[in-house]
Amino acid sequence: MEIRKSIDENGSQEKIYILQPLENENSLALRDEAISLIESAGALYAGTIFQKIRDVNPATYIGPGKLQELRERLDGLDVTVLFNGDLTPSQTLNISAALDNKKVIDRTTLILDIFANNARSGEGKLQVELAQLQYMYPRLKGKGEGLSRLGGGIGTRGPGETKLETDRRRIRVRIAYLKDRLRVLENRRELVNTRRVKESARRIALVGYTNTGKSTLLNLLTGAEVAAEDRLFATLDPTTRRLTIDGVDFLLTDTVGFLRALPHNLISAFHSTLESALNCDLALIVCDATSDYRMQYETTLETLKELKCEVPYRIVMNKCESIDCFDEYPHDAIFISAKENIGIDRLRQEILKHFSADISAVSLRIPYTRMNEYARVKGYAAESDFRYLDDCVELKARIPNIHLSKFAPFRIADREEHS
Repeated sequence: MEIRKSIDENGSQEKIYILQPLENENSLALRDEAISLIESAGALYAGTIFQKIRDVNPATYIGPGKLQELRERLDGLDVTVLFNGDLTPSQTLNISAALDNKKVIDRTTLILDIFANNARSGEGKLQVELAQLQYMYPRLKGKGEGLSRLGGGIGTRGPGETKLETDRRRIRVRIAYLKDRLRVLENRRELVNTRRVKESARRIALVGYTNTGKSTLLNLLTGAEVAAEDRLFATLDPTTRRLTIDGVDFLLTDTVGFLRALPHNLISAFHSTLESALNCDLALIVCDATSDYRMQYETTLETLKELKCEVPYRIVMNKCESIDCFDEYPHDAIFISAKENIGIDRLRQEILKHFSADISAVSLRIPYTRMNEYARVKGYAAESDFRYLDDCVELKARIPNIHLSKFAPFRIADREEHS
């Protein structure tokens, strides 16, 4: 049990005190994760009280004795209480009442607040608002007056500032509108994906736990300038950039990070975006090698399974610059440091190797008189080793197998090539 009473008492940042159930061996790790979530939300961590859970109290989740202890410890402190789990609407209000009407939020509310603060694109904001309203909707029944006290802070950003006083009918109308808008955007995205398939652009997705360095890796590989910060859920909106390796083009997508017990309504709201990004040919599961990489890997696989994403994947262990022995890590992992540009060449070659069965290296001879004809298909080839002769150009090229037939008039026969 711990408490910090000296933490910036006169500051403007909201201070959050954690009520952490002790239910399994992951409880302490979940507490540490909650501290990171608090910091990502722009609030201050004020302390933690632990409670071993034997039987769940239907009214307040924890027993009256622990509630009284918590009330005494928080007496005189201006803090918000974070229950690091999920509460029902009635449990939230009953705990608040038992704590002299202090604001009480649960883990999902905090994560929704972070998402509301970090969403940048129009679609991302719509998705977050939908998730918030779907979560708020059952909590509005007969509790509008109580919930209207919440405002201007953790758990109430975005639509929470204006929607808590609306009635259930207006909430339903807004949810239906958001779903329609997102459906339109999803249809547009499907058209873009269809065009990419026709162009045979190989698609790679960076997936994994939040804050493992996916955005930093995207920037390093593609020269993009995506915001990369050391905090949870810094990236919400999928970002796609072109990646070129030895003349072969790929489309590399950075996706929202995952988290243990990521709220189901968030996965549901972001399902169309994630499904589009994960409709790829290869997933790179990025883990932080200096942290609990097994948990990160397992969480990622569970989330991908929930999204019904079944694609080939490779494990990329990031932040390896200070690691000397790799014996404990998966033997088939690719070890890199996106921050220090270590192991990136090997990562590029492993990506190319994965797709090598679908790409052929050929020799081409293009007569000058047929340059216009060749120009219509050259976009499918990665060219190199040019030789300019009197009547033609000879070159090497790497071409996706599905497009080889387009180059049949220009290919040099194998026996001629090796003669």
